Amino acid sequence: MITLRQLRYFHALGEQLHFGRAAQACSVSQPALSMQIKDLESELGVTLIERRKSGVQLTSEGREIARRAADVLLSVRDLQNFVADKGGPLGRTLSLGVIPTIAPYFLPLALPELQQRYPELDLMLHEAQTDRLLEQLGEGALDVALLALPVGDDSFMPLPLFADRFLLAMPQSAPEPDSVRVGDLRAEKLILLEEGHCLRDQALSLCGAVGTGAMSRFGATSLTTVIQMVANGYGSTLLPEMAVPVEVRADTPLTLHHLVPEPSRTIGLLWRASAPRPERFEQLGEVLLDVWQRSNPGYAKT
Repeated sequence: MITLRQLRYFHALGEQLHFGRAAQACSVSQPALSMQIKDLESELGVTLIERRKSGVQLTSEGREIARRAADVLLSVRDLQNFVADKGGPLGRTLSLGVIPTIAPYFLPLALPELQQRYPELDLMLHEAQTDRLLEQLGEGALDVALLALPVGDDSFMPLPLFADRFLLAMPQSAPEPDSVRVGDLRAEKLILLEEGHCLRDQALSLCGAVGTGAMSRFGATSLTTVIQMVANGYGSTLLPEMAVPVEVRADTPLTLHHLVPEPSRTIGLLWRASAPRPERFEQLGEVLLDVWQRSNPGYAKT
């Protein structure tokens, strides 16, 4: 009979492609893991892996079994979470993923409110770019993510919360424009985050550009770096309004301008469509929206 232990060990081996690292990930000895894999191959009647000097490689049957094993393990995890998370409105534990262009600006407002309302909640945070968060959501490593919507994947359930406007940040030494129209923006004039950040893609989309601009050579990994470059006259950037209180101080030598028409990104929650108790994510969304409304009296609701 196939066991969950065999599937867990094989799933780990499929991810690590190395017996030693897979055994370490499962907190077992390498011989114990190897024996379970052999038992799984015997039970299924197929060869799942090819052993090589540098590690292992999954066979074609192994790749399909690995995919199906991941689905089984995810369903089991959801079942366990459904039972374990009955301890409160948001459950006893909640793993929340957040993208880097939201985490340092909104979490300092939201976390105290969550702690006050749900003192028994064990909240685990993980900051990563959108693609990585989607991967972790799909694997069940995360329960829910706070990010920019949409993501274009029907396997996830989105909950739009509020709109975060974009402002144009320019060096203080630059001529003051009477108004800035979105159609006048050019990607090569903007300092953007490096590839992989959804904020970069949104900026390029606003500029009607699909390629990389000249400023991409800087490879900025944070908005803090981008703002310092703008302040020192290297170019301009599109800045989410939620980042302004943190990134722009009174003595920062730059100016902020509203764009016409006013662009924004939609901030919301995302979870697996198959996740148990989706009402707890909706309740989380209500708390986050309430925090945003109180901190932004003139907020734009989605």
